[in-house]
Amino acid sequence: MKNNTKKSILCIVAHPDDEALGPGGTLIKHVMRGDKVNIVILSIGEESKLNKDINTSRRIKNAEDWSKITGCNIYKFFSFPDQQLDTVPKLKIIQKLEKIFQVLVPDIVYTHHDGDLNHDHQIVNHAVLTALRPMNPYGLRSEIRTFETISSTEQSPYTERYIFKPNFYVNINEIWKSKIKALNAYKSELKPYPYPRSIKSLEALAIKRGSESGFKKAEAFHIIKKVWQ
Repeated sequence: MKNNTKKSILCIVAHPDDEALGPGGTLIKHVMRGDKVNIVILSIGEESKLNKDINTSRRIKNAEDWSKITGCNIYKFFSFPDQQLDTVPKLKIIQKLEKIFQVLVPDIVYTHHDGDLNHDHQIVNHAVLTALRPMNPYGLRSEIRTFETISSTEQSPYTERYIFKPNFYVNINEIWKSKIKALNAYKSELKPYPYPRSIKSLEALAIKRGSESGFKKAEAFHIIKKVWQ
């Protein structure tokens, strides 16, 4: 851990909009604290769409617009195949991440919950954990926080293998309007309620997590590794 109060934050997601729908409010809060927030996106996330409205340049622009609005930085945009990360040798993904960790030396890493219904999310989670294994080649001791992604985490079966069990909450009540404003960058991905990726569904989740932690609105995380050197 660095001696200064400002931290290096890295958010690693499978697809554009995962960073906005999941830990978006928390990332904004990090920026407001003066932390440096970098984002790595592994897939453009368009190829598997059923409606064939495939527009990769639009999706990339959405991500860039969101990052500009929030003050985050897209460090790397990979082009691994959407919903087919399991066709890529996992070692290749791990080695790509290791190089990024070596450069950024993140204090905190945010990534997907390993029980998400979306298989790409599971693969990203495992790749992050492997790259940041306790005996990693760079001596990194990053804190790892996993987040829930609406329309993926809560859509999984409510059984032990998949359940998201938060143990860390971030008050985003004062950040809420900023989170929603930034989400306009991904307005093509949002749909009317009761679709999970609707503003009303997102607010319901934020209120639920807030009621669990004593806030009006919150984002929830599961800290799966934290060390004190």
